[in-house]
Amino acid sequence: MAREKKRRSRGRRSPLAAAALIGAGLLLTGGAYAGASAAMASTDTPSAAATQLTVDDGEKLFAANCATCHGLDLQGTDNGPSLIGVGELATEFQLSTGRMPLQMQGPQAPQKPVQFTEDQIKAMAAYVQSVAPGPTYPEEWVLSGEDADIAHGAELFRVNCAMCHNVAAAGGALTEGKYAPALTSTSALHIYAAMVTGPQNMPVFGDMNLSAEDKRDIIAALVYQQDAVQVGGFTLGSLGPVSEGLFIWIFGIGALVALTVWITAKSN
Repeated sequence: MAREKKRRSRGRRSPLAAAALIGAGLLLTGGAYAGASAAMASTDTPSAAATQLTVDDGEKLFAANCATCHGLDLQGTDNGPSLIGVGELATEFQLSTGRMPLQMQGPQAPQKPVQFTEDQIKAMAAYVQSVAPGPTYPEEWVLSGEDADIAHGAELFRVNCAMCHNVAAAGGALTEGKYAPALTSTSALHIYAAMVTGPQNMPVFGDMNLSAEDKRDIIAALVYQQDAVQVGGFTLGSLGPVSEGLFIWIFGIGALVALTVWITAKSN
């Protein structure tokens, strides 16, 4: 009987082995690179205390961006009013809403994209406060709405503010190209700042007019209205009977006229 030759079985690699090896290599190298990058970032990133700007930084920023109109000593020039006594609250409001620096002269400074970081704005506000003190930031309970009476705040808003800002805080037109801005997305701090500092055509509401509790209630009512779900269909800008009547006149009567024309055409 012929002796059968035993053939060595050659081990065949699976076709997925190469892909698995490549994937494992990429995973290991990627993990090592990510770990090294995170370690370097943690050592290079400055702390919050290191990035916080000082009053001296605010003075430099003011001299570079504001002194042309308001003067190096804050006394004002022919191009801008004095800032003596306006305080850090008004400075923060004007810069954080983008109204300052002013883009061009006009009836009113429009709100536009902010040109400075939050730290830069606080530094400039602190500088103005250090030179000529004025209204400052309120206590936290005023802005947080703690123990606020929303119904009372809504009543105060209707009595003192709705004639300009609209009862739904949607804003409205004033004389000579001026306007009262909408308050539908204004922050609690800026609502308070507007009441205390009186920007543009806004009157100043001191504590003799509206107490801190009254201001808290008004802020709470406006914030509640911002977060409330609108019911009853389209708000039409919350401008009241004018927009609603215009809508009915154009679309309602227009639809009736179109239906009448269609029925007449079908009958003929």
